[in-house]
Amino acid sequence: MITETVTIDENNIDDSAKKALQRAGQILKDGGLVAFPTETVYGLGGDALNPLSSKKIYAAKGRPSDNPLIVHVACMEDVGKIVSAVPKEALKLSEAFWPGPLTMIMSRNDKVPTETTGGLDTVAIRMPDNKIALELIRAAGGFIAAPSANTSGRPSPTLAKYCEEDLSGKIEMIIDGGQVGIGVESTIVDLTSDTPMILRPGYITLDMLKEVLGDVEVDRTIIDSSSALKPKAPGMKYKHYAPKGELTIVEGEQEKVLEYINKRAQEQMSAGKKVGVIATGKTALSYRADVVKNVGDRDNEAAVAHELFKVLREFDDEGIDISFSEAFDDTGVGQAVMNRLLKAAGHRVISL
Repeated sequence: MITETVTIDENNIDDSAKKALQRAGQILKDGGLVAFPTETVYGLGGDALNPLSSKKIYAAKGRPSDNPLIVHVACMEDVGKIVSAVPKEALKLSEAFWPGPLTMIMSRNDKVPTETTGGLDTVAIRMPDNKIALELIRAAGGFIAAPSANTSGRPSPTLAKYCEEDLSGKIEMIIDGGQVGIGVESTIVDLTSDTPMILRPGYITLDMLKEVLGDVEVDRTIIDSSSALKPKAPGMKYKHYAPKGELTIVEGEQEKVLEYINKRAQEQMSAGKKVGVIATGKTALSYRADVVKNVGDRDNEAAVAHELFKVLREFDDEGIDISFSEAFDDTGVGQAVMNRLLKAAGHRVISL
């Protein structure tokens, strides 16, 4: 299969771009797959109501079939077409955060095949805050199932070139809309239990959700590396976001972290390994490694989140064998950063 790449400027969707999006929409209607930008990461889209399309998504990604796909919609009215009932919490959250990086889990109806939901009786839904994505959803008929557009287990793509790297020859089209804005996937909140529960942290934080709903819980497994805890959702049990080289997170006092990483980096480099370090603005110049990536000011968690997946991909581009990362606070958007880092490292953490 030859994969076509089309470049579209989100801020200038002209007639040519609209024609390309109509073509992409037809590909989806015909059961094909299209990678496209959202405000979080690039998504790999298929017709959410076509079980064969969902099977193709799993095959293209090498994704376990019990890992549910998120259904993307372009208007709130369409949510009622695929769920058994729209919870009042969903109406409040959609008013506050849609379009935006929030996914809500509700009870599905029979229009959504179990191939899309990973065999569950629930469906995850979101409305992306990206003009290209919204136009594509409309062109495709209103319902696009889309996980991140990468090989399963690899860092999620924030640039189209990483979609091409993982999926070229496996899907019909990639829409290049430039670098995404947020850089980590949407927050997922489960609305099917008595108390809404965050199953995946993201840009929409616990405090933001509490302001709208009041009582909200967090599934402990998203920030706890204990294997004794059972994840609430199937997809949460899989390793994600991993670079090709081994990644270790180091937590503790700043000076001890610097000393430990520099010592271990020197040992690995002496053994012939290429070493990378994920650092912050205050520490980047203090590390001694082959490649040091500054992900920004530690106090600006959103900026760190924006850079994280790109840095993990760049480590692969530069042939890094061993990498180390500083730890981050597990509150606010920092919770999303640590969740992704823990998964990328396979929960390999050194505490000093």
